Amino acid sequence: MEGAVLCAANHAPLTPISFLERAALVYPDRPAIVASGMVARTWRETRARCLRLAAALAGLGVQRHDVVAVFAQNIPAVCELHFGVPMAGAVICTLNARLDAAMASILLRHSEAKVIFIDRSLLGVAQEALRLVSEAQARPPVLVLISELLDDEPPPPPPDDADYEYERLLMSAAGLSPDLAIRWPSDENEPIALNYTSGTTSRPKGVIYSHRGAYLSSLAAVILNSMAETPVYLWTVPMFHCNGWCLAWGVAAQGGTNVCVRRVTATTIFDSVARHGVTHMGGAPTMLTMMTNATTEEQQRPVGRRRVTVMTGGAPPPPQVLVRMEELGFLVIHSYGLTETYGPATVCTWRPEWDALPAEERARIKSRQGLHHLVVEAVDVKDPATMRSVPADGRTVGEVMLRGNTVMSGYYKDGAATAEALADGWFRSGDLAVREEDGYIKIRDRSKDIIISGGENISTIEVEAVLFSHPAVEEAAVVGRPDEYWGETPCAFVKLRGGGVAKLEEEELRAFCRARLPRYMAPRTVVVVEELPKTATGKVQKPVLRERAKAMGSLLAASSSKRVPTGIAGRNKL
Repeated sequence: MEGAVLCAANHAPLTPISFLERAALVYPDRPAIVASGMVARTWRETRARCLRLAAALAGLGVQRHDVVAVFAQNIPAVCELHFGVPMAGAVICTLNARLDAAMASILLRHSEAKVIFIDRSLLGVAQEALRLVSEAQARPPVLVLISELLDDEPPPPPPDDADYEYERLLMSAAGLSPDLAIRWPSDENEPIALNYTSGTTSRPKGVIYSHRGAYLSSLAAVILNSMAETPVYLWTVPMFHCNGWCLAWGVAAQGGTNVCVRRVTATTIFDSVARHGVTHMGGAPTMLTMMTNATTEEQQRPVGRRRVTVMTGGAPPPPQVLVRMEELGFLVIHSYGLTETYGPATVCTWRPEWDALPAEERARIKSRQGLHHLVVEAVDVKDPATMRSVPADGRTVGEVMLRGNTVMSGYYKDGAATAEALADGWFRSGDLAVREEDGYIKIRDRSKDIIISGGENISTIEVEAVLFSHPAVEEAAVVGRPDEYWGETPCAFVKLRGGGVAKLEEEELRAFCRARLPRYMAPRTVVVVEELPKTATGKVQKPVLRERAKAMGSLLAASSSKRVPTGIAGRNKL
């Protein structure tokens, strides 16, 4: 339009760095980071430390768009690194704290990290990873050791080969001019973070986040979590996972307090809620299950406090768990997303008319994935071959696709995978879902997890929901087991309440499922385990279970249409 101009007065590149700058001005003396009674820093102090960190990185030769890796659990330094690294113009790459040395070395070589900040508790794995990097004739990153432990364990002896120690590095930058430390992005589409997808193999997929996307996703996370001013956020979501669902930046936007804990247990959660006045937290449904199965002593409820808001995602939470969380005083918000969408991208937005429904029906509704949040342009369920939207009938299965400003910039060093994932103007998630009559989507399964038995598609999520409803079952995961006649049949791995002490008749779980599911969907094999294998973010590692089921061999047919009965396959530890 004639007369319109774009200039410094009306345009600045969007970046979450600005959240820290504002928090230090508006909430200078509010607590920014607390941890185990050992760390308590204000927003003024946090900004000063982040400025020194940015200056120190520049002093180490870090240039714009260089990758700076972080290998740590949820400790205070990681909060600071989420601001200090981009303030140096660099790209933060938070590595999964449960990686083994071999995989960590692969990701360090792929990312070409110039510096790595290492949590002292992970030093052994990190040193072996760096040795493997050197053996591969690649240049290892500069090592900065973070010494804060947040627990009572004695510290390990200091390493001989650490290049720098975190606190000393910050002190060394104290004399540098803070005004020269921040390298603001000249373009909001410049990279701010590199996140590797879970289940990474020897062919890594590094997801690139932009300053713009991180800014918008952080604000969306604040809105989705109903965060008013000065929230108190308990870090039960790993900060290495989608940058803590972008709340590593978002908490600063509201001048909140980051409560850092190294180990996530029921005791830690309930104690932190009581001690610090936690208002918000998040985690996978397995964390909710852990909380609902905690002892009475662990389930302390702070008298007179408002409800704690909990965002969950990663898998549909069982309705029974949602009911129990509500009874304990927690408001659960169900979201859905992927690393490629900066974490949460949809939310099961609650409608007031649902308040009058029975608790079980409210939980069923809340277990859906809902609709796209405010900064995602659209979510749809489409036939991946024709790209036509499926009807809103609750039955027709399609692939979840998304588009908007919080979809990744692409996969690092992998143009072919980027083009495939973003083809036809939509990000293809690989998740299978239906759209119900009200338009809300409901995930049926990952495309790779769906079981095809005798030509019928079986949603493992539906079978798991039935298993969860059995009073003796604490956790359940279903995968396909090879079958010579049907191709594959459902195989259930279950953890029983009471640490597996509970007893089940051989046919009880199978009969329980047959009474509630079409016969072809009921598990033909049930394996009781002490623990289900999980990722660092609390997701069940179904590839591990699929290999276990595959190793059992094919179920043999007694005839072309009848099976040899199978029951409880025995108690095992995975």
